[in-house]
Formats: sequence, structure tokens, C-alpha cells
Amino acid sequence: MNILVVDDEKLIRSVIKDYLENENMNVLEAENGLEALRIFKEEKIDLIILDIMMPKMDGYETLKEIRKLAETPVIMLTAMKEEIDKLHSFDMGVDDYVTKPFSPRELIARVKAILKRNGKIKELYTYKTLEVDYKGRKVTIDNKEIELTPKEYEILTYFIDNKGIALSREQLLNVIWGYDFYGDDRTVDTHIKMLRHSLGEYRDLIKTVRAVGYKYDE
Repeated sequence: MNILVVDDEKLIRSVIKDYLENENMNVLEAENGLEALRIFKEEKIDLIILDIMMPKMDGYETLKEIRKLAETPVIMLTAMKEEIDKLHSFDMGVDDYVTKPFSPRELIARVKAILKRNGKIKELYTYKTLEVDYKGRKVTIDNKEIELTPKEYEILTYFIDNKGIALSREQLLNVIWGYDFYGDDRTVDTHIKMLRHSLGEYRDLIKTVRAVGYKYDE
């Protein structure tokens, strides 16, 4: 599950990211509308939390450009409380509207409600005897729990959420480790190797895509 958080205040992005990651969601960040559009075009985004007042390109203009490309759910996040601002946002196709200051728990509840409504939230994934419990962050094979590191678990669930899609090493680095991570492709390869080992008989579900990266294919 990929959530794009767009806000020019780093502290706000950080708080939202922490709460979303506690719900097992992958978070991508942008500090302005131009950066948000770049990420949106490069990544598969399931929901956007979008601030209105930002430099370079504000939330309204960003939303207008996003709506030219997709109907991805959007929650507007803003300090403006006038009814006319809310109505304008809804007229432009936002799914919800949250004013600052806000409760992070309430925001996450709204995120989950929209994702559930759009059929995006999964609680359980099964393939033969492999089972992934998203809610409990637990992976079992033949009813026996297998031990995965947090990063291995995030890689596995990201693969499952993007079944059949070839994912580059750079993409995996950006999503799982974050854009400010200074590691290289070997970091990804090492974790994939460990994950395959942990999956045992299901190791071949993660296939190497030559000159690209990897993909999860049943």
C-alpha cells in the first residue's frame, strides 16, 4: 500500500509517516506539488494526502494535474477552514478534507476508511500454504510462522501488492528504505536473497527480471 504525503512542513510529513507505517503502509514524501507529480508518475500510488498551501505548485493545481492522469483517492490537508474552501476542494474531486491542527489518529482512520471503501486494504493474503496476515504482520507456511526482519516483511508485502509488475532496484530502495537512503543496489539484492531463503519452497515466487530488478509472480 503506497501513500504519498505532500506537505512543505517536514515535521508534519514525519508525524503522518510514523502513523501510516505503524499501519503497515509504505509512505512516499514530497514537499511541493511538482515533486509530488514526479513521484506520482513514477510510482503506483494508492492514496494521496495533499496540503493546499505549498511553494512552486499549490494543492489545487497539483490535484488538477493528478486528475488528468487518474482518480486516485485524495485527502486535502490544510489550515484553511472556510466552508467555501472545502466546497471548492470537493468540487475538484477530493475524497476527504482535514483541517490543521489535526489528530493523526483521526487522519489515519479517514485514510483506512477510504482505502477500505476502494477495496485497497487487505487483511490476509494466501497462496497455497503461504499466508500473510497484514494486520498481525505475520507470515506462515504450512501453519508455521516464519521469522522475517521488518525490511524483509515490507519487501514481501510490497511485492504482493504489486504482483506481476517488474520493480527496479532503485524503486525498491526508494519505497522500502526511503529517498534519503544512501545505500546501493547490493542492499536490495542482499535482502532479496535473505527473503528467498526464508520463504523456502516459495522462494521462486520472487523472480529476477534481467536488467530491471525483481517481480512477484504466482
